[in-house]
Amino acid sequence: MRIQFFNRLFLVLLICGVSFVRVASAQVLHYGWTLRLAASNGVSTVYWMDSATYGTVILQTAPSLSPTATWTNLATDNSLISLDSYFASSGYAALVTNRVGSETALSLSPTNKQQFFRLSTVVPIPACSFAIYYNGTLEFSYCAPMVINGRVHANGPIYVGTVSSSSLTFNAPVTTTANLAAPLLDGATTANWDPATSNTWNTAFNAGYITNTPYFPAPSYYPTNFHFMIEMPTSSQTGPAYADDSTNASRLYNQAQMILIVTNSPSGTNPAVWLTLQAAYNNQVPGADPAAETLIYTNASQAFLNTNLPFLTLTNLTYDQRESKTNLFTQIDVGRFSTWVSTNALVQGKLPAAAGVYPTILYVADRRNHSSYQLPSVRLVNGAQLPANNGLGFSVATPNPLYVWGHYNTQTSAGSSTGTNNAHEVPAALFSDALTLLSPNWTDNEGYMTYYSGGLNFTAANTTINAAIVTGTVPSKDTSSNTTTFSGGVHNLPRLLENWTSVILYLNTSIIRLWDSQAATNQWKYQGTYYNPPVRHFNFDQNFLNLAKIPPGIPMFY
Repeated sequence: MRIQFFNRLFLVLLICGVSFVRVASAQVLHYGWTLRLAASNGVSTVYWMDSATYGTVILQTAPSLSPTATWTNLATDNSLISLDSYFASSGYAALVTNRVGSETALSLSPTNKQQFFRLSTVVPIPACSFAIYYNGTLEFSYCAPMVINGRVHANGPIYVGTVSSSSLTFNAPVTTTANLAAPLLDGATTANWDPATSNTWNTAFNAGYITNTPYFPAPSYYPTNFHFMIEMPTSSQTGPAYADDSTNASRLYNQAQMILIVTNSPSGTNPAVWLTLQAAYNNQVPGADPAAETLIYTNASQAFLNTNLPFLTLTNLTYDQRESKTNLFTQIDVGRFSTWVSTNALVQGKLPAAAGVYPTILYVADRRNHSSYQLPSVRLVNGAQLPANNGLGFSVATPNPLYVWGHYNTQTSAGSSTGTNNAHEVPAALFSDALTLLSPNWTDNEGYMTYYSGGLNFTAANTTINAAIVTGTVPSKDTSSNTTTFSGGVHNLPRLLENWTSVILYLNTSIIRLWDSQAATNQWKYQGTYYNPPVRHFNFDQNFLNLAKIPPGIPMFY
C-alpha cells in the first residue's frame, strides 16, 4: 500500500512565564479541531476536541518556533495511538482520559520556560512495527516457550494459555478488538490451566493488554479483506488509468517494478513467460507507467531460460504432505536474479541503478493450468544474499503459496550472520497466500516418501530467515469439538515439512497475518503427521522500528 502522510496542522500557542500566569486563554480553529489553553488558580490546562468528535490527534510541544526545533509528542486521548506513537521519531504520547464536556483536558506542570503547542495528525504506522499482527483470531494456545518483545494486535480475539512446561511472555503492549481468553481449543476437554483463572494460564503480560479496541486500521482506510493486495488485477483494472486509484495502487502487482507471470503456452509444449518492467513516475505506483515494457516468451524451454532468464526454473516438482498435492514450482534463484538485474541491458535501460531506480519488489505468479492434485507454487532458493538495491531492500510477492528453501537474507557484501545476529541483512518482506520454510537439508525426493520422524529422511538443519512475513493461514473452524480444524496457532504460521526435532529455526521477523489462505487450504495437522516442530527462536526484528529499514511494499496502517 502506498505511504500516504497527512499534512500536519500547525496549531500553536505561545506560553510564557512561571506557571503560565500571563496567558488566560487562547484558541485556534482548523477543520473542527480546537486547541486552547486556560490558566486558573495557578493551574494551567490544555484542551482539545476529543477524538470521538473530530478524529485522533497528538498534542505536541516544542521550546521554540525555530525551523530546527524538535517537536515531541506529549499526549493523546486514543489508547492505540498512545501505544503506537513510539514508532514516530517524536516519541511516546501519554494517554489522557480526562474529559471536560466534549474536550480532552491535560493539566500542565508549572515551568518558567516558554512552550509552544500544536495538534498533529497521526502519522501512518508500518504494519511491521508490530511483532505480531493478525487480521482475525490470534491463537497462542498450547504454544512452545515464547517471549515476544514487540507490539501485538489482533482484529479479533486473542487466545492464550499453554501447558505448565511451557510459558508465554509479552514484553510489549497487547491489544485486541475483542476479548482475551484461554479456552480449551482443538477438541481438548482438559488442560493443566483453568480458562476461568488467569494465573493458571502460564502467560505473562509485562506491559499490559487492552481489549475491545477499535478495528486497526480503520475500515474507512482499507477493506477488511486484504487478500486483494497479492492478487492479480483483472483486465479491466490494469493500465495507467486504473493502477493508481485508491484500491489498485495497494496491489503489490502495481507496486512492483518487475512482474513475472508463468502461464500455459499457446503451443502447449513449454510454459509461456511474461516479464514486465515498470517504473514509478510523478509520484504514482509503477503499475501506472505509461511506457511499461513487457517481454513474452511463448515457448519457455529450460534451455531457453538458462540463456535468457538464468534465474528461473519451471521444471522442479515435489509433494507437499500437508496439502496432499504435487507442487508445480516457479523457482527463483535469488542470487542469480541479483546478478542478472544488475547486468542485463534491458533491465538497466528501464530500471537504471545509476539513476537510483531498482526492482525493489518482484511480483511472481504461476497461473499454469493444473489438476486438482497439483498446486502451482513459487519457490525461492539461494536467497542468503538479496539484492541490496542501495539499501532500499528487496521484497517478493505472490498470490501463490510461497516456499523458501534454505537461509534467507543472512549476508551482504559486508559479511554474513545467522541465528539471532541479523547484522548483515537488507530490508525484506515475503508476501504470499501461505508460507512454507524448507531447511538446507531438504530434497525434493523426500516429499514423495512417507513421513517418518525417526528415519534419516526429512531431518532438517538449522535455518535463519530474516524477513517480514505477510501471509495467510487456514483459520480454526471449530474451537471446541473437532480436532482437525485448529489453525495451529501463530507458532505454526510458518509451515514446515521436515523433522525439526532439536533443530533451531531462527526467524527474525514481523509476523503479519492479513488474510485466509485461498490456494493452500488444507488444515494444520498435529506434529508427527508431516513435520516435527523445531526449537523456535522467533524474534521481532528491531530494525523494523527504523523508517529507513521498512521493507518494500509493507502496508501502512492509520
